Amino acid sequence: MLAKSQVELLYVWGEATLAGKAIIIILVIFSIFAWSIITSKVIEMSRARRLNQYFDSEFRRQSTVLSIHERKVHVDGCPLFSVYRAGCLELDKRLKPAAGRGSKGRVSLKSMEHVKRTLERTVAEQALKLESGLIMLAIAVSGAPFLGLLGTVWGVMSAFSYVAMRGHADLPTMAPGVAGALITTVAGLLVAIPSMFGYNWLVHTLRVLTVELDNFAQELVSKIETEYLADDEGE
Repeated sequence: MLAKSQVELLYVWGEATLAGKAIIIILVIFSIFAWSIITSKVIEMSRARRLNQYFDSEFRRQSTVLSIHERKVHVDGCPLFSVYRAGCLELDKRLKPAAGRGSKGRVSLKSMEHVKRTLERTVAEQALKLESGLIMLAIAVSGAPFLGLLGTVWGVMSAFSYVAMRGHADLPTMAPGVAGALITTVAGLLVAIPSMFGYNWLVHTLRVLTVELDNFAQELVSKIETEYLADDEGE
């Protein structure tokens, strides 16, 4: 059965027009890119979710906001840690001048706004980093069927032109050309369907991760304000 299918595919490939074969080659390249992006992004996002869970549980066990930062911990590939580290670095920078003036390590409301903006910027940067590459999947989902349709229309046009030149329309004359034309539509769908499922899963996962980053940033701001915001300016 498999050998028969292979023979059929070779026969249909042989009957495809030059334009159809070129479109199929383009679709194969699209498919390679799409599967490589799906694989890499699934690994990246799955790892990010796992590391986020570990870091979040560790963060909640700490007695102070800067505990993890002061231990010089570094977690590659963890979006939550990147947000946390950016916030701690900005907080640490704002705390040092105050400590130099003999205060008790408090920050003003203005300095707190700088910390908030740093966290917001880092959340956006992490979301963009996770989103990178998804545009190629979107192109594959929307463009592959149209490329396949273009090859089919071109092939059918060539098949009817051949029939017109032969002067009579019968099954042996039309079938090979039509079969060669339809293979481009099949190729387009084989690229678009897996890309669509992969794209939808990745977009959903990205949305979940972005919400987690936003929630963590807000919680971090609340903890920083509780521990470090000056009382006279935090009322």
